[in-house]
Amino acid sequence: MDPTPFVLVLEYLGVVAFAISGALLAEHKRMDLVGVVVFATVVSVGGGTIRDILLGQLPVFWIDDPIFIVVGAMTALITLPLAKSGTIDLLRRFRIISLADAAGLAAFTVLGTSRALEVGASGLAAISVGMASGIGGGVVRDVLASRVPEALSDGRLYATAALMGALTYVVLLELGLSEFVTVWAAIAVIIGIRVLSIGFGVRVPTVTIPEEKLGSRS
Repeated sequence: MDPTPFVLVLEYLGVVAFAISGALLAEHKRMDLVGVVVFATVVSVGGGTIRDILLGQLPVFWIDDPIFIVVGAMTALITLPLAKSGTIDLLRRFRIISLADAAGLAAFTVLGTSRALEVGASGLAAISVGMASGIGGGVVRDVLASRVPEALSDGRLYATAALMGALTYVVLLELGLSEFVTVWAAIAVIIGIRVLSIGFGVRVPTVTIPEEKLGSRS
């Protein structure tokens, strides 16, 4: 499926959202200007890169269309002065960055799932690729920053949203619904779940094992 113009816009929005989060974390880690730009750019295309590698679609998307790299780098350069001026804090207060990230998560997940099905992957494999594409940018960011990936550890319905969106896409497609309906239903599910988490604090229970118990098993 070639992405519709709106889904393509969401994909660019996701690149921007991940670039912003990467730039802010790099600045927090006190990287220099080059480090911030490189770090944010890698994060911004991380999910799509994982998707293309899993599907064997080489060269990866940002080599075929370098504008994604330009968007990521320019976003990082714009983010730094905005962060210092306090504008980023204002956007966070009104949850704009989180909502943009939710839109990007939706687009990456749906496109990843769709492209996996196009190359003949099973439904389960397509769901896995869609999840990897959706959460990949955040996971790459946190791993490079030596942090436990937030998408998998904080219970904020991030990986859960990607899972449910990819599942919705595959199930509705199997039921014979049109491509238009499946795409928009999956996007709505992902964004809806993220809104529940962002706006209403809905969480997934976390698993905690006392360190003394872990030590006793070694």
